[in-house]
Amino acid sequence: MPQTKEQKKKILEELKEKIDKQKSVVFVAIEGLKAKDVFSLREALKAADCVMSVVKKTLLDIAAKDKKMGIDVRKGLSGQVAVIFGFKDEISPAKVAYKFSLENKNLKILGGWLEGRLRTIEEIVELAKLPSREYLLLKVVGTVSAPIFGFVNVLQGNIKSLVYILSKIKK
Repeated sequence: MPQTKEQKKKILEELKEKIDKQKSVVFVAIEGLKAKDVFSLREALKAADCVMSVVKKTLLDIAAKDKKMGIDVRKGLSGQVAVIFGFKDEISPAKVAYKFSLENKNLKILGGWLEGRLRTIEEIVELAKLPSREYLLLKVVGTVSAPIFGFVNVLQGNIKSLVYILSKIKK
């Protein structure tokens, strides 16, 4: 059943609102995905504070032009397109989409929008392969704290040697 103009206006407003709030966008082709796969993808995205919207390319094109994204959706993207919006951080939509595409070959990453410019498929995949922010912060903390722990161990070594010598003298 075709959508009325009012329904299209409502969808367009929702798209514009999501584009305003997003930190990154990943475009995926969902042709061939079963309903249960789409549901599990939506659940994984929800856990990562992301949202997937399946919209007509013409409406997405209008919203992108209104928000000055510089994307020609109708020419650049083929097939049935879904848009994944990331609200928490920039990399989470790419990570979830990439992980899901490894498990399900019907999901294909088409590109993305990050930091004010269009990203290629290769760039999105490279972003998805990056370690998480928490992991990188732990590595930095570990690297910074390693010399401190080494120094403490050296100082404890002198005290342990002194206690060992004193215990030998006592016997």
